[in-house]
Amino acid sequence: MFIKLLKSKKKGFTLIELMVVIAILALLGGIVAPRVIGRLRQAKPQKAAMDIKQIGLGLDMYAADNGQYPTTEQGLQALITKPTSPPEPMNWNGPYVQPTDFKDPWGAPYIYVCPSTREGYDYELYSYGADGQEGGTGEAADITNWLIEEQGK
Repeated sequence: MFIKLLKSKKKGFTLIELMVVIAILALLGGIVAPRVIGRLRQAKPQKAAMDIKQIGLGLDMYAADNGQYPTTEQGLQALITKPTSPPEPMNWNGPYVQPTDFKDPWGAPYIYVCPSTREGYDYELYSYGADGQEGGTGEAADITNWLIEEQGK
């Protein structure tokens, strides 16, 4: 009788109950994890496109104040601190963007070229995407200010 009382007072999970819970969690993880990873892959190119739009707005404000865009040599840093190299902006009223390291979601710096070699564009601003190389498709596709503007039209 004493042994029966001890057994009935014990509380906890059986091995089978624990295995069922672990199996359910593993099943849910197997279903949810690929979707989350897929969303993260989609989010990086979208973030790069948003960054390029934001930096582009800063470049436009800089040009409105100073009559021209920063040169390639002055770079995007001209949006945060007044350039001291020629041509020095006469009406610099920055910072034009929040301080940033101007890196894309994959950790590479955004590429800025001014004047642009593309007809109809004052500057070029782009990221080479996940692969860090020109061209590519999917996550490795380049994200550029000229493609973003063409898609927005």
